[in-house]
Amino acid sequence: MKGNVSLLVIFLILLLLLPCVSLFTKSAAPQRSGSSHAAVSQTTVNSPAASSKKPKAAVSAAPVPGKKSGKSFRIYDQTQKSILTVDELDFLRGTVATEMSPDSPKEALKAQTVAAYTYYARQRNLHRQKPDAALQGADFSCETGSWRIYVTQQQMQQRWKEDYSTFYTNLASAVESVYGQVLRSGKELVNATYCSISSGQTEDAAAVWGKAYPCLLPVASPGDIYAAGYLSSVSMTPAEFQKAAENLGCRLSGSPAGWAGSCQRTASGMVSILSLGGKSVKGTDVRTAFGLRSANFSLAYTGGRFVFSVKGYGHGVGMSQAGATAMAKEGETYQHILAWYYPGSTLAAL
Repeated sequence: MKGNVSLLVIFLILLLLLPCVSLFTKSAAPQRSGSSHAAVSQTTVNSPAASSKKPKAAVSAAPVPGKKSGKSFRIYDQTQKSILTVDELDFLRGTVATEMSPDSPKEALKAQTVAAYTYYARQRNLHRQKPDAALQGADFSCETGSWRIYVTQQQMQQRWKEDYSTFYTNLASAVESVYGQVLRSGKELVNATYCSISSGQTEDAAAVWGKAYPCLLPVASPGDIYAAGYLSSVSMTPAEFQKAAENLGCRLSGSPAGWAGSCQRTASGMVSILSLGGKSVKGTDVRTAFGLRSANFSLAYTGGRFVFSVKGYGHGVGMSQAGATAMAKEGETYQHILAWYYPGSTLAAL
């Protein structure tokens, strides 16, 4: 009888201990992939495919505060048809945003800032000394609705969305670090023009605009040939070509194969003169009439269509933004970039 009672007690004790053993076993045992929510979550977070699907960060409720300079530009906004009074630092952040990607290397952004400040400070001086009636008292014009020359911080926020804070901080820190620096030739501000992508060598201002400017001379820009958009093409039918040529005062007739004649080029490769229907027209005018990205092009008539093959993007004079970016990625400083693209210039305070 005592033995039976002892066995019964032991049995009851075992019944009480079994749930504890079971719980301990479940918590200590390693989990198999996919066997629990925790395991699946860890695998998902670490997978490249899943990382691209993670929720986007919320847009900042308000623009990131920016420093002020206390000095301003007067800008005629063709979008609003009104004059904007814009703090110089706000303007520089806004204009660099329209010219270069905000995640560009900082030395390239710094070079762009100095070039832009020099150019627009020079424009301000010129128009305040000799006002342009079309500007209605402004220093120069912009078109905020088209992201041309200047945009507001709110516009950056709307376009960059969840990347706004990161992009703006990178851009603003670069701009603010070089604010006040300009390029001079002697005592005069350099006409510090710039373009998106050169053809591999920048152009002489005199060859493009018919007037020489200090420090706007051709220099090699080999990094441009690797830039996205370096090569482009435009194809059109003879009827489309005829219509575009009419904007240049060229009346084309006869066989399309004979419409385009010889061309003359600058030392850097831009077409300076093209013969169309026996009439000599400027390469820059051809670029505009036919919607080309630059005036460095070749033209062929093949398969019943005219095809323009184009190198670069922009007028090609001054600093190439693609070239500046390539140099910055190679470790060059903004000082070296500016000295390279504006030979003979001096970096100074305004």
